[in-house]
Amino acid sequence: MRFSQGLHTFAATVCLAIAPMACSQAIDSGELEGEPAHSVTALPEGAQAISLLGQPLYPSTDTTEVVTQQIADRAGARIAYDADPNDADAIIWLGRRTAYLGLYREAIEIFTEGIRKHPGDARMYRHRGHRYISVREFDLAIADLSHGADLVRGTEDTVEPDGQPNERGIPTSSLHSNIHYHLALAYYLNGDFEAALDSYQDYMDVVTNPDMLVAISHWWYMALRRLDRDAEADQVLETISADLAVIENQSYHQLLLMYKGDSAADDLWDPTSQDPSGVAIAYGVANWHFYHKRTEQAVDAFRQIISGTGWAGFGYIAAEAELARMEE
Repeated sequence: MRFSQGLHTFAATVCLAIAPMACSQAIDSGELEGEPAHSVTALPEGAQAISLLGQPLYPSTDTTEVVTQQIADRAGARIAYDADPNDADAIIWLGRRTAYLGLYREAIEIFTEGIRKHPGDARMYRHRGHRYISVREFDLAIADLSHGADLVRGTEDTVEPDGQPNERGIPTSSLHSNIHYHLALAYYLNGDFEAALDSYQDYMDVVTNPDMLVAISHWWYMALRRLDRDAEADQVLETISADLAVIENQSYHQLLLMYKGDSAADDLWDPTSQDPSGVAIAYGVANWHFYHKRTEQAVDAFRQIISGTGWAGFGYIAAEAELARMEE
């Protein structure tokens, strides 16, 4: 059973125990007209997800300067939305600003509203699919992102504005690349490394800068290594060099150089880092040990990663997925 399917079944069981008639109606509804089915997960109060290991996951309670700014940004997005609730951009930004605060369930509902109002707008599926990954509902993410990929097929790609800009203020991704990236990631997290490969190729077809190149090369390389397709994995590394002008995906760049043998794994590993970049590096190093058959070392590293608080980071989710598969 896939993780998200198992989680959905568990949630449905809890829901039926609490409110049988209401939950039954929601579950039996299957799909909303014109869109893929969306979650009816029942959660403890305040929780955003159930981890793949069965633990409730809650938003951070940090009150840093960054969080204060994110709250202000969300308030501004709410004002824009209230001024025109049918505007697609206003819906997207309200959803994105809500997700940045860790309120993933509310963000999913905002994007669901956007899908009802703008069923042909691939951005709604791209962003909702991303947040289904955050809450460990990978099959729903795959449904959304696959539909998004269908919607953009044959259309001109567009730069996606950053909600949290890098230091140089230069966006480094696009609508098409983000759809393919997250679709491949959802397959990868589901343990379906083979299915991820087509999306990696689709992403590579729209690469226009070094940040995009290193982001997809990292996950593509790891998927091929997990499939024991080492020669193909080595080919992915051929375009990677130390002098690539990477703006924000330095963690993936560093990992790729490590895979090439240009640096040592121990020089990168920092299990105490809780920011997404640090967790991404930690997972890359742990997974490197795993496909080199150093299983005990890898498992210890996966456990160190999930002992932290950055549960929405892709490296954290991937480490959690590895441990959950081992417990099946």
